[in-house]
Amino acid sequence: MNESQFLESLSQHEGILHKICRLYRDTAEDREDLFQEMVYQLWRAWPKFEGRSSFATWMYRIALSTALVHFRKGRPKVEYRSELPEVAEHREDDRLPELLAVLTPAEKAIMVLYLEGLSYAEMGSILGISESNAGARLTRARQKIKQHFKS
Repeated sequence: MNESQFLESLSQHEGILHKICRLYRDTAEDREDLFQEMVYQLWRAWPKFEGRSSFATWMYRIALSTALVHFRKGRPKVEYRSELPEVAEHREDDRLPELLAVLTPAEKAIMVLYLEGLSYAEMGSILGISESNAGARLTRARQKIKQHFKS
């Protein structure tokens, strides 16, 4: 697999990375940093991609792993503002981060894969868990969201 194949596949599935960045980072700068780190990790892992799964499945696995590792580093939050904060347009899908905010990073990962329409087997493959474990984790995450918004 060569560089042009990597870049073409990356551009076709770039939305996956942006979605993960929005879920795991609050500011535009942090999302950009995470995006760059995910692309870097994908590039590093590219020579080992054997095509046993789809590019998108492989990409999810690397990107979510990178986001979780990056998330756990626990660097202190320091904000320096010289301008007003960004004001996003309100769209229907803007509620997703609010819904997922009650979940742990690992629960967010399973929920993102579910929302993408992946099967339990595909979720398990991406996250390195069994198909039944993926189903159980998804059920717990969904129940957690329901419970939170019930009260």
